[in-house]
Amino acid sequence: MYLKMKKIAIVFTIFLLAQSAIGAEQLTLKTCQERAKINFPMIKQLALLEQTTRFNLENANNGYLPQLTLSAKATYQSQVTQLPFTLPNMTVPSLSKDQYQAVLEASQILWDGGLIAAQKKQTLSSFEMEKQKIEVDLFALNERVNQLFFGILLLSEQISQNLILQNELTTNYNRVAAYKKNGIANQSDLDAIKVEQLNSYQRETELKSTRKGYCAMLSVLTASSITEQTELTKPETGDLVLTEIKNKRPELGLFDAQFKMYDSQKQLIKSGDLPKLALFAQAGYGRPGLNMLTNEFSDFYIGGVRFSWNISGLYSQRNNLNKIEINKKTVELQKETFLLNNNIITKQQLSEIEKLQSILTKDDEIIRLRTNIKKAADVKLENGTITINDLIREINAENQAKQMKALHQIQLIMNVYQLKNNNNN
Repeated sequence: MYLKMKKIAIVFTIFLLAQSAIGAEQLTLKTCQERAKINFPMIKQLALLEQTTRFNLENANNGYLPQLTLSAKATYQSQVTQLPFTLPNMTVPSLSKDQYQAVLEASQILWDGGLIAAQKKQTLSSFEMEKQKIEVDLFALNERVNQLFFGILLLSEQISQNLILQNELTTNYNRVAAYKKNGIANQSDLDAIKVEQLNSYQRETELKSTRKGYCAMLSVLTASSITEQTELTKPETGDLVLTEIKNKRPELGLFDAQFKMYDSQKQLIKSGDLPKLALFAQAGYGRPGLNMLTNEFSDFYIGGVRFSWNISGLYSQRNNLNKIEINKKTVELQKETFLLNNNIITKQQLSEIEKLQSILTKDDEIIRLRTNIKKAADVKLENGTITINDLIREINAENQAKQMKALHQIQLIMNVYQLKNNNNN
């Protein structure tokens, strides 16, 4: 019965471990970038910006609806209109010096010189510009995610190499301990290996602590639970193929949006300085009414066509348009500067990638030679022709060569992705 229960427990444990392995999350660089973008508070501002734009467009469209104005006034004047003569058999009432009037006016625009259309165009262009600013801020997240992601990958590789070194040092420590027992080695030889072991333990602690900090920062950026046990998927080498490099940075979209916004401002200024034509109707009640010869309260109405033109706007129109042209030229210079700097960075990154590719072709050969030298040192130690310090030096040299290869591999992948990110490819 006991054996049966033990078998069931073992099977159940294996099942749980398998389920845990299947459910373990593997994070890719793209996934981290997408999560960081969703988690970034600035993304919420985009929804608010869209709502504000919708309200502004609705307000502009309301300009096509009839406009209602209600006004009222009560006045007292020192003199009133009087006839300078008298009429026989007729008494003309004298107007009161206190007068009252309430008027409701409705007006319907017939032609506004394109002002409302220009307002809507500027609203949309301003929205696009602000939207592109947010896209630029979101795009900057990719660089931060890349640095943390590849930093974790590099630290993990270094930790793996450090564990291999520890295993090899342990093997050699046990071997030298056996030599010491047989009188071939002494305590100082064991101490020399022990020092290297302690150094490797310190290095492991340092690497794991740094990786833990990187994982914590990436967790905050992506709103994900990323620990030392989380597996980050190294990008495939097939992703390193660089075909056409084309600049698709969101900053270019921002520059274009700024140009369009300035164009819409020019149209708004021109439309605002054009004459306006509208129908209007007034209904009122007051004393006196339209008949100035009666001093009684009465209602009245007026209807007609109104033409208006604020000619004084033409005085400053030219200067305002010239200021906008200066702003456009400023943006053009900013765009040229951005493209120049981006091109310089691209050339630097291409050069760095070529250098790392060349270095990697030699890493395997260096490791092979270092391994051969270490094996030869093992034999020499057994023959007593070298000291344990000589062997330790060769072990460290081989480990250093392996670490440099791992470093170059991660650096190559990171530089390729930096190049892609720099051009948004």
